[in-house]
Amino acid sequence: MNNVLEVKGLCKDYARVVKKPEANEFALKNVTFNMPKGYIMGFIGPNGAGKTTVIKLILGIKKPDAGAISLFGQDIAKKMQNDRIGMVLDFPHFPDEWTLLEVEKALKPFYQTWDTAYYARLLKKFGLSPNKKVKALSRGMQVKLQIAIALSHHAQLLILDEPTSGLDPVARDEVCELLQEFVEDGERSVLFSTHITSDLEKVADYATMILDGEIRFTGTKDDLLEKYMRITGGRDDIDAAQKEKIIGFRKHGAGFEGLLDVADMADMPASVLMEAPTLEEIIVFMNKGAALHGEA
Repeated sequence: MNNVLEVKGLCKDYARVVKKPEANEFALKNVTFNMPKGYIMGFIGPNGAGKTTVIKLILGIKKPDAGAISLFGQDIAKKMQNDRIGMVLDFPHFPDEWTLLEVEKALKPFYQTWDTAYYARLLKKFGLSPNKKVKALSRGMQVKLQIAIALSHHAQLLILDEPTSGLDPVARDEVCELLQEFVEDGERSVLFSTHITSDLEKVADYATMILDGEIRFTGTKDDLLEKYMRITGGRDDIDAAQKEKIIGFRKHGAGFEGLLDVADMADMPASVLMEAPTLEEIIVFMNKGAALHGEA
């Protein structure tokens, strides 16, 4: 399988950068994962886990302390292929007074593959008036504008950093449909960083989870969902040894809840209830489990 992105042993220690190790600043620790070509990969984890830092390193905005990043089979330290990558943020960084035609005029010189006719078609398709000003766009329209820009220079990899944050359900669904259309030909790929995991459950093929600067899972989304079970029961249903196997154990009212590796299911009593978790529940319980063990 061809990989559009390969991240190997990525490290970034902010305490070392600011020369205040006692401040216990955030650090990336040996981040490693591969992203197959032609798919949507969800990049998940709680706020502050390291998602945006990894994205900045992939884009060359920041430099790693150690490790290597390869895009389209080339080390980014040697060459950055600007035309082949499209970035979609939570909001566009353009002057409010610019019209969408002025946005194109400013961006076009930076891309050898810019397609003016295609940009015009995309604006029409997305219901965006070329003469509308950036400040007049709704949140959903702002995201669509950024996708239109990425498609207009024929990007082969879209990197999205929380693009659906703050969007209503209808707008989020429209964006998810656009991403699915984008990868339909099997030649284009999406790295989708978001904390709205319900969107990823609809569209992602793969998932990479990061907690406290470390990769805790990378593989297919289905494998992640099938790796764990959500477990609930009464306080007297389990003993101390069984409790130790429950990730992010949390007491409530007359019972408890948590996350359980399917490999440990046989060790649990028949009185507990086990059901499939959501991606959000996996993140929440694993993050709580890391905190309980002093890892976060």
